[in-house]
Amino acid sequence: MAQFSRRHVLGLGVGALAAARLAPAFADNGGKKLHGLSAFGDLKYPADFRRFDYVNADAPKGGMFSQLVGAGGSTFNSLNAFIVKGDRANGMELTFASLMARAFDEPDAVYLLAAEDLTVSPDGLVFRFQLRPGITFHDGSEITASDVAFSLTTLKSKGHPAYASVLRDLADATVEDKRTVQLRFQPTRGLDMPALAAAMPIFSEKYYSTRPFDETSLEAPLGSGPYRVARFEQGRFVEFERVKNWWGENLPVCRGLYNFDILRDEYYRDREAGFEAFTGRNYLFREEFTSRVWATRYDFPAIRDGRVKRDVIPDERPSGAQGWLLNTRRDKFKDRRVREALTIAFDFEWTNKNLMYGSYQRTHSVFQNSDMMARGEPSPEEIALLEPFRDRLLPEVFGPAWIPPETDGSGQDRKLLRSAGELLNSAGWTVKDGRRLNAKGDQLLAEFLLTERSFEPHHQTFIKNLRVLGIDANIRLVDPAQAEVRLKDFDFDIAIARFIFPQIPGSSLRNYFSSASANTKGSNNLAGIADPIVDALVEKAVGAQTQAALNNACRALDRVLRSGRYWIPHWNKASHWIAYWDQFGFPPTKPRYARGAPETWWYESAKAAKLEQAK
Repeated sequence: MAQFSRRHVLGLGVGALAAARLAPAFADNGGKKLHGLSAFGDLKYPADFRRFDYVNADAPKGGMFSQLVGAGGSTFNSLNAFIVKGDRANGMELTFASLMARAFDEPDAVYLLAAEDLTVSPDGLVFRFQLRPGITFHDGSEITASDVAFSLTTLKSKGHPAYASVLRDLADATVEDKRTVQLRFQPTRGLDMPALAAAMPIFSEKYYSTRPFDETSLEAPLGSGPYRVARFEQGRFVEFERVKNWWGENLPVCRGLYNFDILRDEYYRDREAGFEAFTGRNYLFREEFTSRVWATRYDFPAIRDGRVKRDVIPDERPSGAQGWLLNTRRDKFKDRRVREALTIAFDFEWTNKNLMYGSYQRTHSVFQNSDMMARGEPSPEEIALLEPFRDRLLPEVFGPAWIPPETDGSGQDRKLLRSAGELLNSAGWTVKDGRRLNAKGDQLLAEFLLTERSFEPHHQTFIKNLRVLGIDANIRLVDPAQAEVRLKDFDFDIAIARFIFPQIPGSSLRNYFSSASANTKGSNNLAGIADPIVDALVEKAVGAQTQAALNNACRALDRVLRSGRYWIPHWNKASHWIAYWDQFGFPPTKPRYARGAPETWWYESAKAAKLEQAK
């Protein structure tokens, strides 16, 4: 479903809300029924809208869509996708409905799905949802208000930290009658919170009365959405079948979506094997994440004769943050100077030119390519947020936003390596016999956690520079399942991660940056950031009452995070590289904030027949 999922997911008044400061969507509506929600009250679609603009309402149903999960190197051992345990199967959110569903051509708007109407109290803290009559789980049992209340309270108490942190300010979920549920939020809740809660999956309370929610399982859970799990082989594939005559199929938020009878997710532990499988038509759609492969490998016969199409489509979302996260829980990375030394030892310019065909731009910010990204000198509004902490912040925070220094592109910029060495010396790591040692005589070690050999070249040049500095740097190559466990337990030195925040990040920031999340197993705070200044700025962002206030809070937060050197930024590009066997149709306009495939695509039997004839 188009709902909040785990992958989206993680001293200044801490965001306290007052009725007089509520956003237009919630303020003093006098019990008026609402058809949609957004944090700042801006809705594109009117109450009587028939469909989203990015769909074909007349798209035919049928056929199969199959794709590689991620970039390859993935696996799964559980169909319970909502807890911290296990390696979750991709796509399980498609099997669940929610009170409201996302519109992916708006920053954060949600519209009625399982709920048929919504009213909000004048103070904006109580949201009353009435469910549609006749909506059911896949076994035919009725979806009730009790199921909704159970789902939200269970996710809050037993769910993955990405859910639990978002639902922190849900005070309670109360059942008024069989079809009416009331959600009451704490006064400290962010304006994004109600929409996120309304987009959470609805579970069957009866189903989980005989099963533990917080345990891994390969039993497909009882769902309520447009698809159900049809068949699977652990670690190899999952097939989802479209639920025929699903109750939500003709609602405005679903019309023209979920057109394939079968969605199949393929898992390959090896990226190379995954590519070869695509050339052999073992699956039909691939998003390419490796510049070398995109530049050199898409010349196989099916590309040349037109049976496989490839395209570059815009990605207008904030590109977010990808990079090497430095685990500050480890003593050796607690000193900011050590972290900065590692950061400036990475030669992005050489890597981009020689390994990535110049395809990327350097990332600077966790809010890269968005209005929340800090640029240049801080504005007066940003300074006002930072001023109370001036005596505890580096002067850098009040100057131009820090960006990693540009190298000379040689692969071994001597000037920057000298600077890195000086930083390490000042932090107490000095060189003796070519080894970087502390006062105890221990050598500085830096182990990179990696799951894919194809990414080794990007590490090796970096590691070479670190060894020049006397650091014992190496790669620990593990399988995806082991990497997942180690990341959840924070058992690593340096690990690659990418996270993209929603357009209105709000509550999700806590799971990535708050002190509370630093030691919460499975949280997205991989760097272990635990800074009361960061906490305060996160709460300022959560409590923002306008888009401008949110942007200023995030920019101030961005400056503080950059000054901490918690990660070594990678790179980004504002596009998707996709390739697909030519048997699909798709609308002329994709949703602005999503890829659009497979949700808005459909199967074209005439094209598929031509492919069969061309074998």
